Amino acid sequence: MIDNHIAALLAFAARLDSRVRRALADPQQSARTIADWTTALAEVPTTLPTTGWDAAQAVRRYYEQRGGDRSAQFRAVEPHDVVAAWAPHRAELMNRHTDPVPAADPDDPAAWREELLGTRAAVAHGHTPPAQYRAEINPAGQKRLAALMSGVGDGPRRYMPAEVAAQLAAFRPAQAKREALVAEGLPDPLGAKCPHCRAETGKRCRSGYRRHRDLDGVHPSRIEAVVAQLGDQDERDEAEQVRLARLMCQPPAPRDRRARHTSGGARP
Repeated sequence: MIDNHIAALLAFAARLDSRVRRALADPQQSARTIADWTTALAEVPTTLPTTGWDAAQAVRRYYEQRGGDRSAQFRAVEPHDVVAAWAPHRAELMNRHTDPVPAADPDDPAAWREELLGTRAAVAHGHTPPAQYRAEINPAGQKRLAALMSGVGDGPRRYMPAEVAAQLAAFRPAQAKREALVAEGLPDPLGAKCPHCRAETGKRCRSGYRRHRDLDGVHPSRIEAVVAQLGDQDERDEAEQVRLARLMCQPPAPRDRRARHTSGGARP
């Protein structure tokens, strides 16, 4: 804010607080107050219509005594009150800001960094609104992105192209089997929360009381939960559901019992 903005802001505060009005009655005191406020609020904008910021509203909220704050009863508004109101608004702007690609040459790191930091400083000081790529993509850009992302997976939790997933199938047998079942039109074996081990949707079933380990199979109760999610199926009897359960995944193998070690050796 500049001197003229500070003078208008103090005139507004004087309408709300007689203490400010009396302090501005003396011309010399008024000039010193405006100079001090201008120095303290040099990086705070007066208004930002696009983001809803208004310094006058910040002064008004100070006198509204929100949240049980009674500071206005004991002292008049000060520059740090406006700064305290601007700080969370600036943080929100920066959270919404997405760094645009600088126009500088990428081979010039100094120029690239200077332009990037300059854009962030402009948003932090309220000179420019935050850049939001999602809001700025037009329908043509959305179609282009959809075409680029068309090969990034069709199966459950697939975030890679199909050809890459095929190359990794040998190293991920459980995931590959799951994707193959879904590709055949069968339900996802991990498409429901397991009632037995409480594994979340998309997570593998676990076994063990203290030391949990992931299972290659699925608990039978989870298979029943997945089949139950299918709803009413036309001409699908109990035998068909059993076939689906067997194709989806085999139940986990029972845990092997191991002989306990005893100390002291065998008794004579």
